[in-house]
Amino acid sequence: MKKRAPEERSIAQLQDALQASEQISSAIVETAVNAIITIGDSCIIETANTATERLFGYQRSELIGRNISMLMPQPYRDRHDGYVENYLHSGVKRIIGIGREVVGQRKDGSVFPIDLSVGEAVLPSGRRIFTGIIRDLTERKALEDKILHISEEEQARIGQDIHDDLCQQLAAIGCLAKVAQKKLTNAGSAEAQSLAEIVQLVSKANTRARETSRGLMPVVIDSGGLMAALEELAESTARAFEVACDFRYDNPVQVNDNNLSVQLFRIAQEAVSNAVKHGQAGRVDIHLARQSGNIVLTVRDNGIGIPDSPAKGTGMGLLTMSHRAQMMGGTLKIEPRTGGGTQVTCSVPAPAKNP
Repeated sequence: MKKRAPEERSIAQLQDALQASEQISSAIVETAVNAIITIGDSCIIETANTATERLFGYQRSELIGRNISMLMPQPYRDRHDGYVENYLHSGVKRIIGIGREVVGQRKDGSVFPIDLSVGEAVLPSGRRIFTGIIRDLTERKALEDKILHISEEEQARIGQDIHDDLCQQLAAIGCLAKVAQKKLTNAGSAEAQSLAEIVQLVSKANTRARETSRGLMPVVIDSGGLMAALEELAESTARAFEVACDFRYDNPVQVNDNNLSVQLFRIAQEAVSNAVKHGQAGRVDIHLARQSGNIVLTVRDNGIGIPDSPAKGTGMGLLTMSHRAQMMGGTLKIEPRTGGGTQVTCSVPAPAKNP
């Protein structure tokens, strides 16, 4: 039997090793829990693993050769190719190498939250490919929504207790103090002035307690809409905390989705509360605008800025704001302002029916 030359054995071994490596890579992709999809720069699906079929409800043969936008709901479906084209021309990354929570759409039309991370590679031939790893966030989001619901219920209970108990007690103390002050005044006592100051302090405490109670109660955006609610938030903040707080807008912004209005209001409420309670702000500005198909809420303050270690109690509030923004398919940015203070910006897609 003729023996193979060392060179032939070496080539054969390399081929065997390459084949084994490809089999291992294929097995890893196929057995991955998360969906893995590759596309070219034309956004056409080239490969998809078993988890992709399971997650989106399509057979692989229904995916290969079609545009990746088929797995997205509107308005993202129509915008996706433009995002990729813009990246190829500008190099500005929106998701590539960063990752983001977005929304996917199954074959049956149902939408669900996903975590999407995208990697980019340039092959030896010069061809560019993108690999997306998709994780289903349905269960996590359901848990977060439940926690948020429980938090709202607990806030409402505390708010009701403050209104029915503490505010009533403060009102009673105020009345008794006024009666005592009147008696001391009639008696010509020098202590009347001190008691007058106590009456004033109790009145301020009662006002702040009532505003706090109102802030904890369930939000109802009435016929006046989000703009009226934000105007009232600014006014009540100014009354309760004795700071300058204004609501501003360049053009009226009508939000016809009540849930969207409530979530944006809660974000504004939390941002304003953080500014005056933890940021020691003397001025807070709330701004609402419509920009490029998005509704943008901005809260600016002139406080001490973002601390290296957030104060106790603010961490959960920041997480809740972020979650509310994600629930609406939007983004939340918290950043320091030039010259001091903090700016909170929430941008969410405007509802299709919005004018």
